[in-house]
Amino acid sequence: MLAPMTDQTALADLEREIAVPGGGPDGLRLIAAPFVPEVRLHLAEDAILWWARMEAALGRSLPPPYWASVWAGGQALARHLLDRPELVAGRRVLDLATGSGLVAIAAALAGADAVTANDIDPYALAAVTVNARANGVTLAVSGDDLLDGEADADLVLAGDVLYDAGLAARMLPFLRRAAARGVAVLVGDPDRGHLAGEGLETVASYPVPTTEPSVDSPVRRVQVLRPG
Repeated sequence: MLAPMTDQTALADLEREIAVPGGGPDGLRLIAAPFVPEVRLHLAEDAILWWARMEAALGRSLPPPYWASVWAGGQALARHLLDRPELVAGRRVLDLATGSGLVAIAAALAGADAVTANDIDPYALAAVTVNARANGVTLAVSGDDLLDGEADADLVLAGDVLYDAGLAARMLPFLRRAAARGVAVLVGDPDRGHLAGEGLETVASYPVPTTEPSVDSPVRRVQVLRPG
């Protein structure tokens, strides 16, 4: 359930977008994630164009639509869960900075007992809601900033959440605290440069098709990591 009023506004905006899908690169389309075709997501061919059009149409600033693209780290982590459902089966799962909800949806499809998708962007929570519907799964959503507290879960998932230094400086201590309390932690990261010396061990590595703009290679090597 989307409790804050701003979340309801965001959900109404996205539902209108989906009801009248755009035919060009600035519209949302329901498509299979390239590396995780079991999961379909409402994505923009060009998230920046979508962002500009929506801001103009709504007459207000919107947060960057990270949820409108499928990120390499999230794809690798989602693939890992679907290929190894024993990692989530029967567990309470928390997906941090969920974005489109890809990793949370994969956890639900793999048999998690309960999944909470967390993001501070109301439009990400709206995207999670419509994407969960499209995939026939039930997720709880949370718009709270959790990073100064403790994880209330059996398994914490973090797919491509270390994309800037400031976020990494808050995210990594949260993940370490969770692991120290016996919570399982998995991180999907395409080496964005914020993990040096963090003591994480690699449990899997995947060549993931990249859909990000301004990337030279069509494939990124992504590691799935856990605290050592």
